[in-house]
Amino acid sequence: MQKESKIQYRTIVLQLAALALMICQTGCFPSNPKDIEAFARPGKVEVTAESYILEPPDEILVDCSKVPELHEKSQQIRPDGKVTFEGIGEVMAAGKTPKQLAELLREKVMLLYALQGENPVNVRVTAYKSMAYYVLGEVSFPGPKVCTGRDTLLDAIAISRPTILAWIERIQVIRPSADKNIKPKIFELNYEKLMSHGDVSKNVLLEAGDIVYVPPTVLAWIGMKVEEVVRPIGRAFATVNIVQGPTATYR
Repeated sequence: MQKESKIQYRTIVLQLAALALMICQTGCFPSNPKDIEAFARPGKVEVTAESYILEPPDEILVDCSKVPELHEKSQQIRPDGKVTFEGIGEVMAAGKTPKQLAELLREKVMLLYALQGENPVNVRVTAYKSMAYYVLGEVSFPGPKVCTGRDTLLDAIAISRPTILAWIERIQVIRPSADKNIKPKIFELNYEKLMSHGDVSKNVLLEAGDIVYVPPTVLAWIGMKVEEVVRPIGRAFATVNIVQGPTATYR
């Protein structure tokens, strides 16, 4: 039994090595260099907090020194998309920019107070919580990241910290598609080139739902696959030894 298992193990390892060599030579990621055109560039688009679309559970702070009911009042947008202020009532905040919400609040306040000035009500976003992009794969801090609309690919990789197993020359940037008739947009980033040569030509802005996948190197991938094979085999041998127990010798 042990001999057969060893032969099977060696066969699997050789198959994995051959597959890894093929991956290394031909590539395994369905990326398209032209897909980067779907992503905005930090230096070519103006992205400000004023253009941010409010959604639950974002948090806002209202400034209006002439109206005590509003001044320095912090609110979290409820699941129904509304916020409530004493004396003013419920206001629909979801789907609006901070500037649009400020204008709506001004209209309601004008029914109670005489306000002067060009912008008597100001709304600021204090916590961006409604949108996220994702960093997955060989990074120290994987998972969803808060998306403010001003997050770059470099930001995402830097805060997630690729591990020593990361294939940083083949990082995949993916924009999924909700339409089955439209393919996801995928392009590759050579992070090593970016760091060593300062090549920021692919440092795009990320949107909500984007995925940054940091794959393992070929050797790391082989190691993980071998571990998948070795671990159950090792457990099987350990179980056999426990069941059989030590052999006692009597004289």
